[in-house]
Amino acid sequence: MRRHLGRPRTDALVRDVGDRIVELIRDARITVAARATVEISFERGSCDAAAADIEAIRQLFQHPLLLDGEPYKLDMNIGLAVCPAIDCDEVRLTEAAESALDQAVADRQPVVLDLARVDLAFDRLTLMRELPGAMTGGQIFLQYQPKVHVRRREIASAEALVRWQHPTRGLILPGDFISVAEQAGEIAALTLWTLRQVIWDQKRLAVEGHDLTLFINISGLLLADIAFVDAACEIVGDGAARIGFEITETAVIRDPDSAIRHLQRFADIGVTLAIDDYGAGLSSLAYLKKLPARELKIDKMFVMQLTSSNRDPLIVRSTIDLAHALEMEVVAEGVETPSALALLTVMGCDMVQGFLISRPLGFDGFRRFLDENSLFDGALGNPTFARPESFWKRA
Repeated sequence: MRRHLGRPRTDALVRDVGDRIVELIRDARITVAARATVEISFERGSCDAAAADIEAIRQLFQHPLLLDGEPYKLDMNIGLAVCPAIDCDEVRLTEAAESALDQAVADRQPVVLDLARVDLAFDRLTLMRELPGAMTGGQIFLQYQPKVHVRRREIASAEALVRWQHPTRGLILPGDFISVAEQAGEIAALTLWTLRQVIWDQKRLAVEGHDLTLFINISGLLLADIAFVDAACEIVGDGAARIGFEITETAVIRDPDSAIRHLQRFADIGVTLAIDDYGAGLSSLAYLKKLPARELKIDKMFVMQLTSSNRDPLIVRSTIDLAHALEMEVVAEGVETPSALALLTVMGCDMVQGFLISRPLGFDGFRRFLDENSLFDGALGNPTFARPESFWKRA
């Protein structure tokens, strides 16, 4: 479509879509979450009522749009997540909506995830039995979500995210099967599979001119597992690829001596270490200063409330200053709006990750994203990033 409309008009198209949705559903709150993604939030009395509104939106865009006097048919994917207002975890709701959208893209039809449904709480024993076969049977796959360096105006790295496409249950949320893998004793096998695949993907990207670090998440259970640490070091050493590990602060607190010792082994062989979900657990500055980490990721629950809370900006700003004092770069997760990006930029945040940049992408989609968006200036496709520094200071 860019070839026909030009970049500015194409970039404005998603905002036009948002305006049309508000005309249809007056109480909908619209956020332009990425170049081709609109977030819609509203309250309804039931899941069926919410699904009915989503169906009305789908029907609205069945007809061609007139853009500058020419008709264009939009190819739209819709993912919906709902939860009871009395028991709504905003972060989990957002993650479920992201998963629903991923499944909608794969299935080519709208997908609804109702977090209140009992049947979403899968039989853990069944999942434990099925997980080994899922790894060998091609049901487990990876998606990549890029991280953008704000000052260097370039894609700096990406996080590999593990997904499970079950043949009968559809897309199983990571929050459901990662804990199953830990309980079943399969988390080491799953992580080593991920590590091998990420190294292979990193090499393929490097050959195509995209030599950037790819990060994988490491369970806290594995930081005390000497067999896993030995195997991971061997794989990384043989692979000679640019790899990073993301670990949570709570994982270190669980067994600090083993964790710090093993993390130092990873750092010594060139693995970039990032502290993930910082602020979500019981942070310990005593351990933080001992870790050989080079990045600190602020948990998305603070970033998503950044422009609507009085306290979250203070927490984020102090975290950025602390990380810089410890000679670490800061990554903000869950960046979904230009206003959040503007505030983070003023605060001195180094990197951002979230739907404003890109949703998680399959490998081929990630390759195309890198080809089109290696640099911000005139290439990322979102004019937000091309604004001068003076604009951010006024925001």
